[in-house]
Amino acid sequence: MPSIVCTPPAPTPDERAPELHDRARGALLGLAVGDALGAPAENMKPSEIRARWGRITGYVTDTPAGTDDTEYAIFSGLLLARHGSALTPAHVEAAWHEWIADRAEGPFKGAGFSERGTLENLRRGLAAPISAQHRHAWSDGLAMRAAPFGVFAAGRPAEAARLVAVDGSVSHEGEGIYGGQAVAAGVAAAMAGAPPTSVVAAALAVIPDDSWTARSLRRAVSVAHRGERAVRSAVVIGGYPWTDLAPEAVALAFGAYAAADGDFRDAVLTAVNMGRDADTTAAVAGALAGATLGAAAIPEEWGAAIGPVCGSCLPSMAGHHVLDVADLLLATASGQTTPHSTPPAFRPPEPPATIPAEPHPTTSAALPPTEPHPQPPVPIPTEPHLTASVLLPTESPAAPVSTEPQPPASAFQLSESGGGWARSRGSRGRSPLGAGCSEGLR
Repeated sequence: MPSIVCTPPAPTPDERAPELHDRARGALLGLAVGDALGAPAENMKPSEIRARWGRITGYVTDTPAGTDDTEYAIFSGLLLARHGSALTPAHVEAAWHEWIADRAEGPFKGAGFSERGTLENLRRGLAAPISAQHRHAWSDGLAMRAAPFGVFAAGRPAEAARLVAVDGSVSHEGEGIYGGQAVAAGVAAAMAGAPPTSVVAAALAVIPDDSWTARSLRRAVSVAHRGERAVRSAVVIGGYPWTDLAPEAVALAFGAYAAADGDFRDAVLTAVNMGRDADTTAAVAGALAGATLGAAAIPEEWGAAIGPVCGSCLPSMAGHHVLDVADLLLATASGQTTPHSTPPAFRPPEPPATIPAEPHPTTSAALPPTEPHPQPPVPIPTEPHLTASVLLPTESPAAPVSTEPQPPASAFQLSESGGGWARSRGSRGRSPLGAGCSEGLR
């Protein structure tokens, strides 16, 4: 039988303001915390994590910091705060040129394979959506920067999914887009006070029911009550070397969030200890849980370690803090700032060594002097906004993940069939990535 989940009645704007502020900060700070916690375990197996650290229960480096996940989320958040719902592929393409492709890159060299492919296409003069036609358009590079869209479109999962697809049209296609839409919609639902079951339902409602991402996500939450080993076994493609598959990473993140029933600490640590693309899965799980419970739910010692980013991947983002971006997004969404007239401040990265590391933007920058003519937007699902109830689809049962006795089903119990297989090879494959600003390259 389908599982029916409900969203609480929406409070008035005045009643929502303090709560939205806390949830917005929780979502983006949660993303940065998850990224920093998961970075050392990226591309590792659970057995390798246990052999090195036992079970990770906190930061395992002296200088925890986020990776490209946090810097790209800040980039997309500032761009969205500048344009709001009027965001177009032309705006996104112009920003990629102005603040990444046409400038000197940091030591991360644009980060992963999907970003590299996008930058190479843009530098060759290709425009969106052609710029997204590379071999790694299925990566989780959009999912890692999707949370700001859910913050901006709080309570409107379909609008969050529409906007993140506009952003992704420059860099991703197919399953890469679906992964970003699932994350953005889930955060949007959590921002409105939806319980974890409704957050999962909102994510599923904005992506094709028969997509690899949807199948993986349903499998993950169906076994979430059995813990992280079951979640990992349900979605990880055994023997496949690349860990940045969007259907896999997004499913692991939602599975960790579901297994923890939205609890921040448990959700993030579950994602971290499953390994694979641990910085991204923990960042997404942290964004979902942070939006669900607010910034107060993030352990103080974890949140205090997050400062302004240093621009190791995107020098133009140096000095920006995720909390400032959360505030800008809410201001734009509430109409306190006018898109285009008061853009957030991008700091010029030339030369990189002299970038001021200020925690708060203090000046407004003009829009890029020239922008390409808008391209026709890519087709985007326009599901109705999250309403009183959402039905989770059911499919034919699949073979059980294991033969061990199963405890009573949780609220996330679903049946599932089939899975997907990668059609191309690659990875977000970040050159060698640095774990943080002060650690340099691994």
